[in-house]
Amino acid sequence: MPERGKNVTDETDATDARHPLPPSPPSHEGFIPPHGGYEKLFSYPKTQIIYDATVRFCDRFIDKRSRTTDQMVQAARSGNKNIAEGSRISGTSKETEIKLTNVARGSLEELLGDYQDYLRQHGQKLWDKNSKEAFFVRKLGKKDNLSYEDFREFIETRPAETVANILVCLIHQANYLLDQQLRRLEQDFLKEGGLRERMTHARLAARAKQSQGGPHHG
Repeated sequence: MPERGKNVTDETDATDARHPLPPSPPSHEGFIPPHGGYEKLFSYPKTQIIYDATVRFCDRFIDKRSRTTDQMVQAARSGNKNIAEGSRISGTSKETEIKLTNVARGSLEELLGDYQDYLRQHGQKLWDKNSKEAFFVRKLGKKDNLSYEDFREFIETRPAETVANILVCLIHQANYLLDQQLRRLEQDFLKEGGLRERMTHARLAARAKQSQGGPHHG
């Protein structure tokens, strides 16, 4: 397998500097903070493209009866859907949000290995990170409101070697975004705690408010 740092699998080179993580939501009164909104996470649409493109890759190039097809599609699905599920449950369990986001990250790492294996086993080349092809994919990945439609022509008409390399690029972009997302989730958890801590804080604040508003005796 090609060495890291000599091809497009270099994660840091695949990142989109114009797409930092969205800011943390403002503080919320009460112990269940705003949650959901996974569509606004930069990692979500990227992994949705990977999911749709993987389904098409398997349809075109891998025997539908092969176990590999199911494994790749399920890994791609997990990489996308666990981000959404983690975001939805974040209001009541930051711990579960971190766990599910990490599951998504692990699934994409598994899928990355599948594409690298496909290229190696079929005697096909993994693009160098400085190649014009890799640069083109990285540049396209910076497009605002990115969707599968931006890649449809390439995914559905190009040969397997090209499509697999495009997916390798996209997966590393998504992995980098998820790594950033996980770091921020960990920082937010250390700062704000989980549901139990927020419930305790809200209960104490409510008692203090009631005490301040109680009757005054002369």
